[in-house]
Amino acid sequence: MLAILKSCTLSGYQGVLTLVEVNVARGFPHFDIVGLADTAVKESRERVRAALANSGFKLPSERITINLAPAAIQKHGPVLDLPIALGILAASGQIPATARVLDTLVAGELSLKGKIRPIKGALSMAITAQNNDVGTMAVPRENAAEAAAVEGLEVIPVSDIRELVAWCQGKEILAATPLPQQSEQVDDLARVKGQHAAKRALELAAAGGHNMLMVGPPGSGKTMLARCLPSIIPPLGRDQSLAVSQMYSITGQLHQGRMIKVPPFRSPHHSASLGGIVGGGSVPRPGEISLAHHGVLFLDEFPEFRREVIEVLRQPLEEGWITIARTQATYRFPARFLLIAASNPCPCGYYGVEGHECRCTLNQISKYRSKFSGPILDRIDLWVDVPAVEYKKLRQSQREEESAVVRERVLAARARQQQRQSGLNAAMNGQQVEGCCQLDRDTEIMLGTAFRRLRLSARSYQRILKVARTIADLAGRERIVMEDVAEALSYRSMSWDGVDYN
Repeated sequence: MLAILKSCTLSGYQGVLTLVEVNVARGFPHFDIVGLADTAVKESRERVRAALANSGFKLPSERITINLAPAAIQKHGPVLDLPIALGILAASGQIPATARVLDTLVAGELSLKGKIRPIKGALSMAITAQNNDVGTMAVPRENAAEAAAVEGLEVIPVSDIRELVAWCQGKEILAATPLPQQSEQVDDLARVKGQHAAKRALELAAAGGHNMLMVGPPGSGKTMLARCLPSIIPPLGRDQSLAVSQMYSITGQLHQGRMIKVPPFRSPHHSASLGGIVGGGSVPRPGEISLAHHGVLFLDEFPEFRREVIEVLRQPLEEGWITIARTQATYRFPARFLLIAASNPCPCGYYGVEGHECRCTLNQISKYRSKFSGPILDRIDLWVDVPAVEYKKLRQSQREEESAVVRERVLAARARQQQRQSGLNAAMNGQQVEGCCQLDRDTEIMLGTAFRRLRLSARSYQRILKVARTIADLAGRERIVMEDVAEALSYRSMSWDGVDYN
């Protein structure tokens, strides 16, 4: 007898609807799984065999053939244990092949005792079910809340195979409901003493989606400034929340199945590998840049990262995607993040800092700064010096501006951008820049002079105009004025102690 059940496997960060075709026929007892299954899937034979026996069911002493379709896509992991076990029960006549069995997407890992263990990527599977007009999904109880975040999908939480079989036979189980979205405490700008120039640049980064580089000695507040950025960025919309939560679901980092609402903040250590940053592995999974999707990627001690890690950021900074090629397939993961990089002026951190002695050799300083390659700096809109904070500023009693106040200005500026070009200024294409960044004659002359003196590239020219457009949006101006361009240019002319880095 043949039974065909619906399940799902992951390809990159997206789910692929998978048909589990189970055929039980007369013949020499044999259990075979075909359809490009990896080792973990093939090992499900032993898990299913033990789980059925320990749950009071029997494995037919006949020829069992499992086909996983589509056969051209590699199947990974133990998520197909549950549909395979349920399909065997249906094909052998131990349970009726009702609509609840055949029209429900089933996914879960089985223990030898018959318990259903949680899986990774339940949210992606739920989205796949919805996209393929599957109205019901049975998942491990621990994954039910995240799957229920997909509207219009009935999610049945189950703890063991007996409970699932009882539901298939007509027993009612209360459908899962989504938990409230995750809320996190974020640092407030009011905690940062002084550093008004850096705060201004941070506001521009939030308002226009501009990447930012901070350079300053240790203890000047670079990390605290970066951690305050999520507090002035608008909360994630529903679609953004689903996209971000999907990344965390695949990696098993979605806390209690709660959707993520606050823009993520990722701060990997500078010793992180290339695969850890961009994603990868034999079964590719998202890296730090994808976990920072619609959020902030903070790279502290930027020059200490491996050169190949820094250079691989070019594609996601331009396109918002990272592509990982493998022999059998090519995977794309979303990676539209706001890059905030921080660096010391030299390896010891005190080159050119008043009151401190730098112990680095000129060769060490040159090697350290060589990590700031032209192509990467070209993709960073805001270069900001963050000097050491004076003692009197640390002790001042005057209250600093709170993040909530800054966020209101950021929201207003973003609303102007959405109305004008349906996107942030940093993401404007060449045609949009030409249409939205008109300059008067005097401003054109000033920008042309700066272009020659600073030896700017065409990409830098475009980015200066984008930053100027954001400055004008924050000020509520329809047109860009000379002061806007002058301020934008100030963020492209970083030099350390007379050494130019344009």
